[in-house]
Amino acid sequence: MQPLHLTLKSRVPQVTITKLIIAANILVFVAMLVKGAGFWHSPNAIQLAWGANFGPATQDGEWWRLGTAMFLHFGIIHLLVNVWSLWDAGQLVERMYGHLRFAGIYVLSGLTGNLVSLVIQGNAAVSGGASGAIFGVYGALLTFLWRERQSIARHEFRWLFWGASVFSVATIVFGFIVPGIDNSAHIGGFLTGIFSSILLSQSIEVKPVSRNTKLLAAGVIVLACVVLVLNIPAPKYRWSDELLLRKKVDEFLLKDQAINRSWLQIMHEGNKGEATFDSLANHIDEAISEPYEQSFEQLSQLPSDPALPSAAKLKNILQYVEKRKSESQVLADKMRSKPIMQLPQP
Repeated sequence: MQPLHLTLKSRVPQVTITKLIIAANILVFVAMLVKGAGFWHSPNAIQLAWGANFGPATQDGEWWRLGTAMFLHFGIIHLLVNVWSLWDAGQLVERMYGHLRFAGIYVLSGLTGNLVSLVIQGNAAVSGGASGAIFGVYGALLTFLWRERQSIARHEFRWLFWGASVFSVATIVFGFIVPGIDNSAHIGGFLTGIFSSILLSQSIEVKPVSRNTKLLAAGVIVLACVVLVLNIPAPKYRWSDELLLRKKVDEFLLKDQAINRSWLQIMHEGNKGEATFDSLANHIDEAISEPYEQSFEQLSQLPSDPALPSAAKLKNILQYVEKRKSESQVLADKMRSKPIMQLPQP
């Protein structure tokens, strides 16, 4: 039997799933840049806002982050490495399995890789990137090449199989050495790519994968996902509580600026001598003491879980509000009891 030259088997279509995925990743990166993300490095806060994978957020009803995280990158180097890897292997694997099967392998590997990441480091890191899905593509590539090794020209098999093997192993080893690389997503995506490629396999010359083998591969994937879901560590805090706390703190800071402007206006009226101390004291009650009292009551009702990242900030603000409220009340009382006094600086 004449060995098959894989590179000449078919012509790559002009529009492929691989190219669409690459375009989507680039467009998301550009959109994030426009919205303030860094070119070389994007802060975790921006990644979270765009849908990165993070235990407290993902487990707080935002499971869609397992998917959106596949299109986020923390900087241009991160993006270029993933785009190059996908361009290098994606189009070949897409020709091997077909458009829909390739898309299924890519998405399933990415989702499962992010699920593994959630189990391993869900509370410890904010993760994102296409690498979990891309490792699934390399897993599918190696599986196809090994099954079809008798149908592929020997020199092409050696070049493709061992090149992909060295790249996969070296990248995973590199991930163990360099901090900040989500190796759990890489390994999870790679293994999922192997099993999903068996489930979605196509054959050139060799005997097709049996139905029982495909069912076994599907069972392994389902069982692995069930085990992973059951072993997701409990989140340290609720993401919705943290978002609510941040929102209310930001609202208070704006309100505090307005209160300080009112205080400056009261000082101006007192220095002009056109208002009585009693009227100034009433103005302090209405514009200073009462707003601070309302703010204290509202902020005191916010979630007080000490594990929340903004919990310490809320505690400091509550102390500040209570102090300002008390000082303004004391000042108003003194103004009502003394005929002449000088207003303090805010």
